[in-house]
Amino acid sequence: MALRLVEIYHPDTDEALEVPDDTYDVLGHWTYAIDDDQRVDRVLLEVEETESFLDWVDDTVVTEYRVVLQSVEATLPRPEVEAEEDDEDAEDDNEVSVARVGRAELYEYARDATDVSGYYYSLIALSVVVAAGGMLRDQTAVVIGAMVIAPLIGPNLALALGTTLGDPDLLGRSAWANLTGVGLALGGSLGLGAAMTVDPTTGELAVRTVIGLPDIALAAAAGAAGALAVTRGGATGLVGVMVAVALLPPVVATGLLFGAGHPGAALRAGLLTVTNVVSLNLAAVCTFLLLGVRPRDWRDVAQARTSTRIALALWGSALIVLALLLWRFA
Repeated sequence: MALRLVEIYHPDTDEALEVPDDTYDVLGHWTYAIDDDQRVDRVLLEVEETESFLDWVDDTVVTEYRVVLQSVEATLPRPEVEAEEDDEDAEDDNEVSVARVGRAELYEYARDATDVSGYYYSLIALSVVVAAGGMLRDQTAVVIGAMVIAPLIGPNLALALGTTLGDPDLLGRSAWANLTGVGLALGGSLGLGAAMTVDPTTGELAVRTVIGLPDIALAAAAGAAGALAVTRGGATGLVGVMVAVALLPPVVATGLLFGAGHPGAALRAGLLTVTNVVSLNLAAVCTFLLLGVRPRDWRDVAQARTSTRIALALWGSALIVLALLLWRFA
């Protein structure tokens, strides 16, 4: 059972928060003044209840406040696992039933993932060099190593999250992170392709010029797995490798082949890249929706619904067009 410690700092003139026990399964609640002007309420909850609880705090605490959310590794004595409630209680509007981390944690992940710093660009550049070397030497293990380095999971999941929440700022930052990352990878591999001898029949290159339904399924599975990993608060390292499988090698193959003067093969690798991007983001958005990721404010909900519908229509239409192209030129 994943737990979160929610700390609510508010003016000491306020009374301690009266958390409704009939709505939230509070595992612990401590409150005390920390100085002459400030009070803190610490509430221990299961991770599934944090989003609804933070919404309740926002409605209840009318004065200025600050919330700090901490992951709890363990607590003693261990919380008892209660029996499942009956169906009537589970259908209560106030009952929290979403088995995922809260909206605040998802936003924090997306904020970190779209930080296009020198570190981000350095990892992209290094992963391109490693991937290009592995492809030119036809060494699969080296290409896998490049996918371990590439930080491509964060910007793509942030893009899908921004689409789901209808957040223009998050959409803009995640789109910029994706475009600059892919642009750097493509530009670097173009330069390497122009400077080195590239054999398009090499196994690791040739496989990126053949496109089929398994490639669409792979990218979709990567997007869904990434969204699941983030919403469960789990580690995304291994899932990030899977996302990089769908993105990094096709981009590098496209650049190498174009730079070496093989436009036909490069176009097929580029088509694979676009297909994977579309499939990955479409699957991630659908997964976020199925897990109940929504904005809080009703005005934001309406905006998010419009944004999601437009995105699903665009991603879906693009995927259909790409599938038709694959069928036509297969």
